[in-house]
Amino acid sequence: MSNPDAEAAKLMCERVLMLNFLDMMSDFLYNSNCRMEEEMSYREKLAWLSLTAMALTFGPYFAFAGRSAEMDKPMPNLHLLWLFAIAAGVQMAIQGIGRLWLRHKEQLEGNLQPPDERDRVIEYRSVRAAYGVLIAGMILVGCVMPFNSSGWRIINTALAMIVAAEVVHYATAVFSYRRYA
Repeated sequence: MSNPDAEAAKLMCERVLMLNFLDMMSDFLYNSNCRMEEEMSYREKLAWLSLTAMALTFGPYFAFAGRSAEMDKPMPNLHLLWLFAIAAGVQMAIQGIGRLWLRHKEQLEGNLQPPDERDRVIEYRSVRAAYGVLIAGMILVGCVMPFNSSGWRIINTALAMIVAAEVVHYATAVFSYRRYA
C-alpha cells in the first residue's frame, strides 16, 4: 500500500523541480545577450529548435515515466513504450517542420551559408561536452545499474542520459553562439 501523503509530497516535489527548471531557463534567456531573432545564425536557430523540441516532448515523458508506480510495472510495460514512441514522434515532427521552415526562410533571406570556422569550433566543443555526459551515463547504466536495478529503471535511465547528452550538446552550442556573438 502506498501512503497518500507521501505520494502528494512526491508530486509536489516534482512540480517544484519543474518550476525551478523553467525559472532557470527563463533567467538564462533573459540574462543572455538579448539579441533579436534576425541576428541569430542559422545554426544557432537550429540549436534553439532542438532544445525546445526536447523540452516539449521528453520533459513530460520523463516527468510521467519517472514516477515509481510506472517504473515498477513488470516488463513489457507497453504503456510507457507507447508514451516514448509518441514523445519521439512529436519531437521528430517538431524538428522536421521547424528545420524545413528555417531552411526555407534562410534561403529567402540569403543567409544560408556553409559552416565557417566559428561554427566548426562551436560544434566540436558542444559534441565533446555531450560525449562526456553520454559516456558517464552509459557507464552508470551498463556497469552500475544492473547490480541494483532492472527493467524500466535501466531503460529510462539510458534514455534520460541520451536526452541529457543531446541537451548538453545543444545548450553548449547556444551558449557558445551567444558568448561569441
